[in-house]
Amino acid sequence: MHVNVMSSTLTYDTLRFGEFEDFPETAEPVWILGREFSALSEKDEILSDITSRLWFTYRKNFQPIEGGTGPTSDTGWGCMLRCGQMILGEALVFMHLGRDWRWVKGQQQKEEYFSILNAFIDKKDSYYSIHQIAQMGVGEGKSIGQWYGPNTVAQVLKKLSVFDSWSRLALHIAMDNTVVIEEIKRLCMPWLDFVGAASAYRGAEGGRELNGCVGGACALGVEDTVLWKPLVLLIPLRLGLSDINEAYIETLKQCFMLPQSLGVIGGKPNSAHYFIGYVGEELIYLDPHTTQPAVEPSDDGQVPDDTYHCQHPPCRMHIRELDPSIAVGFFCRTEDDFDDWCMRIRKLSGSREGLPMFELVDSQPSHFTSSDVLNLTPDFSDSDRLERFFDSEDEEFEILSL
Repeated sequence: MHVNVMSSTLTYDTLRFGEFEDFPETAEPVWILGREFSALSEKDEILSDITSRLWFTYRKNFQPIEGGTGPTSDTGWGCMLRCGQMILGEALVFMHLGRDWRWVKGQQQKEEYFSILNAFIDKKDSYYSIHQIAQMGVGEGKSIGQWYGPNTVAQVLKKLSVFDSWSRLALHIAMDNTVVIEEIKRLCMPWLDFVGAASAYRGAEGGRELNGCVGGACALGVEDTVLWKPLVLLIPLRLGLSDINEAYIETLKQCFMLPQSLGVIGGKPNSAHYFIGYVGEELIYLDPHTTQPAVEPSDDGQVPDDTYHCQHPPCRMHIRELDPSIAVGFFCRTEDDFDDWCMRIRKLSGSREGLPMFELVDSQPSHFTSSDVLNLTPDFSDSDRLERFFDSEDEEFEILSL
């Protein structure tokens, strides 16, 4: 069954360049995904950075979803799905191209760039296409054409990332407003689980060194050069009831200042945006509510890419207009990056500039009866438990309060 939610609030088109205001003349710093800019002297750099972010919007005339019987456009229902693509797309850019990479119109790009774009092209065989996200959601109770919340799209992207053999991401979703360091390290360093077995293997071999590998991991098929799977950390949160609790505003701003920042997916009720930074009391975001024709890559994998980069002044909205249901994202390429992130989060938690949005703990709290609650595996079998955690708009979602 298809759920049509093509309401007037979801079908507006933002590709009318006259509606965008130029960036404000302000002495306040501009923060974009961990980088600081001056609005007075670095406007070109700000626009270049924003234009270089991957911009995924509504598309039309793509291959039908559901094998020829489903929709050929996601206009009106796919905005949160597109925001999920954007936050994950940035993780892939940071991983394969680096934070300093810039897109310049007409300039030849690296092969890795087109590999990233092809992972999101609107075709059923792309890793993170609208087809894959929508159809994966069906198995979790979301009909094609039904609107997702931030937590829903995070859970679906986690399942899809398992099949991405190129990037080999470790995508972790921290539930119950709690980030458990032990869980993440086990996910990103799976070779640690082999240490005990490797020690026994080495003992059986008479204590012989096994190919110079750490803990005998190589003997078990794990190379010693791969000690950390790049981490995408998504933290679904609800920062109030109908409006964002002002006690969290400064803490939310601080997230955009961290070098590991991937931004925030959220928005207004039934209207999703991808927030990449802030200036003063305004959030800077990419808006998926523009319907563009689907793009077909060439035989050699090249993609006409102009429409995947927003080339007008950035959208802005007052931070107090933000819907309280969000998901905050971070990317840690290495273990050192993650340790640095933990240090920064603990420092923020100890400051008096705002209430912490989530808790960082070393090991699993005793009230968590299953590690799966923190890090759902690809094969979901407990549908009742899934229903509790899958929707950020669910009334059972834990509310943060004073």
